[in-house]
Amino acid sequence: MSPDQPGTEALRPLQPAVRTVWRIKAGLFWTLVFAGTAVAEVVWLLGGSGPVPFGWPMAFVFLFGTTWTILQPHLRYRFWRFDLRSEELYLERGIITRVRTIVPLRRIQHLDVSQDVLEREFDLGELIVHTAGARSSEVVLPGLDYEEAQKLRDTLNRYILEDAV
Repeated sequence: MSPDQPGTEALRPLQPAVRTVWRIKAGLFWTLVFAGTAVAEVVWLLGGSGPVPFGWPMAFVFLFGTTWTILQPHLRYRFWRFDLRSEELYLERGIITRVRTIVPLRRIQHLDVSQDVLEREFDLGELIVHTAGARSSEVVLPGLDYEEAQKLRDTLNRYILEDAV
């Protein structure tokens, strides 16, 4: 195996706290879907009859949403890995479809470190890499410790500046 194609053991995982952030976001999403389903069911009930017996859609959304909220963040975290190599940023992710992305450092245009309200609460951030080209020109590396995301941004920025000279 060449140094440019390391095994999974050489790749770095995201911060474990990102599972909690993903779980909270999924829970909020499925709560909204459940509320919408409940409103639709009440409207159907008041209108005389719905397409299925009362409660079935809400039960389905509740069970599916709860299962998704518990399992998806765990699996997503398990299969998200990355590595900064000498001339590229390597990302590997995907639960069902495995996606391996190689970002040549010389193609990076600019870098951002982003942090939403939940990520701020857990001191997490994501590195957003903007590359040259029209297809997939934005690559996001989520679930990093905020300080680590800033250091990674600065390291990549130094490479860009050195390469430009």
